[in-house]
Amino acid sequence: MRLNPTERDRLLIFGVAELARARRARGLRLNVPEATALIADAVCEAARDGARLAEAIEAGRRVLGPDEVLPGVADVVGEVQVEAVFEDGSRLAVVTDPIARAGGPDDGTGRKPEQEQEREPGPGAVLPAADAAAVAAQYALPEPEVTVRVRNTATVPVSVTSHFHFFEANPRLDFDRAAGYGMRPAVPAGSSVRFDPGEEAEVGLVPIGGARIAIGFAGLVDGPLDAPGARAEALRRAAACGYLGAVPPEADGAPETDGAREADGAPASADAAPDPAAADGVSGPAAGGEEGARGSSPAPGKESR
Repeated sequence: MRLNPTERDRLLIFGVAELARARRARGLRLNVPEATALIADAVCEAARDGARLAEAIEAGRRVLGPDEVLPGVADVVGEVQVEAVFEDGSRLAVVTDPIARAGGPDDGTGRKPEQEQEREPGPGAVLPAADAAAVAAQYALPEPEVTVRVRNTATVPVSVTSHFHFFEANPRLDFDRAAGYGMRPAVPAGSSVRFDPGEEAEVGLVPIGGARIAIGFAGLVDGPLDAPGARAEALRRAAACGYLGAVPPEADGAPETDGAREADGAPASADAAPDPAAADGVSGPAAGGEEGARGSSPAPGKESR
């Protein structure tokens, strides 16, 4: 027996339809493939019996009712298309809303009255909350705690996603890095803020939540954001790597005290303090700072003259 692809497809539909009929006879509710095959098989058999196209489509609509399928199936199977062989040739039969109409009266439009269209919610259904306003308020965007002015000095657009540590954003973004430490853009989760080349714009920032641990990004922190000395060390690293707007604490015009150096993990003696730029594997002056313009970087704890 040699079968062409159309005949093999017809046998596949028949096999699934027979399985669906057996399960329905045992009182089981049908899933999407079973319901689809049962409706398509009814249309093909009606065409084989000599019915016309409209009659075959009507036969497909009378096969299943909403109570004979699993929750959500009636919403998924909104239309069944099958190519059936009629007496005058092959026709594409399109059965629209087959399960919603089956098993009850309708108003002539192919749909049941409104009270009969209510179905049991299926898996993954989105159910609106009783108090939509309260839910919306719960997930409303927080008010920005800090607003910084950002200028993109790069020749390409730069985007910063919602939960990126803004302090470690692209080095070619010129803004107050110290103000962006421990902050992220105040935009919806999954979205981003975009800066076109040469553009200057204000961006609202909110504190990073949770455990406040920044791992990865640009590698300027790689640890707890609020650890003693973490902010000062991150500013030193950013300045040494050429991040625009990053000014290390010792370059802001006020010398560090011994207590501040000890809090940052540096020894109290200025003579014994290592060069932070050298510790980070960067030699030479810190780019973007005042010392970078003079061509030298003062040792920690010593105010530049």
